[in-house]
Amino acid sequence: MHKESNIQMISKLLFRLLPIQILLSMVNCVNAIVSSLFASNMVGAEAMGAVGLYGPFNLFIGSVSLVLVGGSQLLASKYIGKNENEKTQGVFSLNLLLSLLVAGVMILLHILIPAAGLTKIFTPDPSVQHIFGQYMLGQAVGLIPLVAGGQLSAFLSLENQTKRVTAAGLSFIAANVILNYLFVAVLKMEAFGLALASSLGMWVFLIVLAQYYFTGRSLLKLNLRLMNGKETGNILRIGYPGALSQMYQTIRGFIVNGLLTAFIGAAGISAFAAANTLMGFAWTIPAGMLNVSRMMIGVSVGEEDRQTLTDIMRNMFLRFLPLMASVCALIILCAKPLAGLYYKDTASSVYQMTVWGFRILPLCMPFSIICMHFVCYAQVSDKQVLVQILSFLDGVACVAGFSALLVPVIGIKGVYIANVLNGVVTTITIIVYAWVRKKKFPTNMEELMVIPEDFGVPEEERMDLSIRSMEEVVSISRQIQDFCLSKGIDPRRSMLAGLSMEEMAGNIVDHGFTKDRKKHSVDVRVVHKENDVILRIKDDCVPFDPMERQKMTDASDPAKNIGIRMIFRMAEKITHQNILGLNVLTIRV
Repeated sequence: MHKESNIQMISKLLFRLLPIQILLSMVNCVNAIVSSLFASNMVGAEAMGAVGLYGPFNLFIGSVSLVLVGGSQLLASKYIGKNENEKTQGVFSLNLLLSLLVAGVMILLHILIPAAGLTKIFTPDPSVQHIFGQYMLGQAVGLIPLVAGGQLSAFLSLENQTKRVTAAGLSFIAANVILNYLFVAVLKMEAFGLALASSLGMWVFLIVLAQYYFTGRSLLKLNLRLMNGKETGNILRIGYPGALSQMYQTIRGFIVNGLLTAFIGAAGISAFAAANTLMGFAWTIPAGMLNVSRMMIGVSVGEEDRQTLTDIMRNMFLRFLPLMASVCALIILCAKPLAGLYYKDTASSVYQMTVWGFRILPLCMPFSIICMHFVCYAQVSDKQVLVQILSFLDGVACVAGFSALLVPVIGIKGVYIANVLNGVVTTITIIVYAWVRKKKFPTNMEELMVIPEDFGVPEEERMDLSIRSMEEVVSISRQIQDFCLSKGIDPRRSMLAGLSMEEMAGNIVDHGFTKDRKKHSVDVRVVHKENDVILRIKDDCVPFDPMERQKMTDASDPAKNIGIRMIFRMAEKITHQNILGLNVLTIRV
């Protein structure tokens, strides 16, 4: 009963967070799509080539930013799971400082490359060189909000500030479209206008996000005193494997562009850029899926919650993959209309090559969801061998290798097919890795994930229960008491464990279940560890902090909140957090 309830709660939480994470992933994607549409329709083919040439740079900036956001978010999530709040604040503060330093270095590079005439390294065409240089200068204006905005949005998601992040994302999209029309269509600023529009849009995005941190309501605050410079190594160690694949993709982008230039020409570059750019819109869905899973994976590892960790992966296979398959089918069916957004002449070779991109590339996306989730899990659980193998295969080896073999034979279709073969190879690699480590073919999720035997507590040392009504509260309280007695816990603490659960869970059912018309449940975990009894009570109701409630007294009613106050006096330690919209109460007796 508990396993079904737990995965339902996880699924509901993940799908509640998914739209906002997809929207966040769309920020860069919308930027690329809007720029490419204005470039191809209002500026010219050379501008479209500049957008395509900038793709690897965008990947590189994204990968560096991902090192910071991935490492900081996972590290902060682990500290949240362990209730180490000062360390969480320190990681947040250090992340912001590192983001500003990274953005500063990137700005210098974007100014230096055009100023020193280094754009000729990327294209032999003098006209494209000039346009590419102007495009880079425009992009430099928005690098600070691009890097810092990505960090703030990740931490705001941890604080469940979905409305604020949604508002920021929508503000960027609106500003980007309006400014592109103004700079490109009206003022005729060409490539520089394309880039400047997105840069100023990113400043709008950052300002909307940052306002929350000036309200005084945020849990995370900039505090240089709590910042520990030594955590930089931990952030990089945890974060770089997740971004390693994207760094490899930067190298892959240069290799693929070189192959297309050598064997197909400018038309191949333009077709691949068009298909890749618009496909980026669909890629926001798996990116959003990974973002919500990453947050929960980090917290689950910090809590050493074996059940939730495997349920996150089950949700990925059972719910995320079918959703992504439906999206892929829709893209394939709409291949011709999508190609027509860029190239109106249906008889041209560039149009036909773009159509094939939309017919083949979507097939690789379900495989990528699997790969990204396992890289993320391996990243936070310190499985560095698996991370390195998957990152290298997915990032550069498979796509570049298969492209080098196929492009000379079948043209641009070889690049598209190489992406699909890449997904097949990485999925097989995950299975083989588990087979080698476990010395047998994996037959369940724990074996496929290669979860260590000593992770968390053994199944016989814990009890998982779900509560859906007040009637269940009393019966489960007795079960907890009997469980504690069976583990040799003295009668007094056994009774306190049952009483604590009854009081706290009863309050949730009484108050949380009645605040809205949604169906809710309370998930209770009882752990016997080193002669301690630890109760973790988790619910998806409105935020409710019993630590504040126990301080409330009423002179006219001395009995008010007496049950909660009594539990706080008798328990050894009580902590409460609201993580990703879930109330998590931990009681040690």
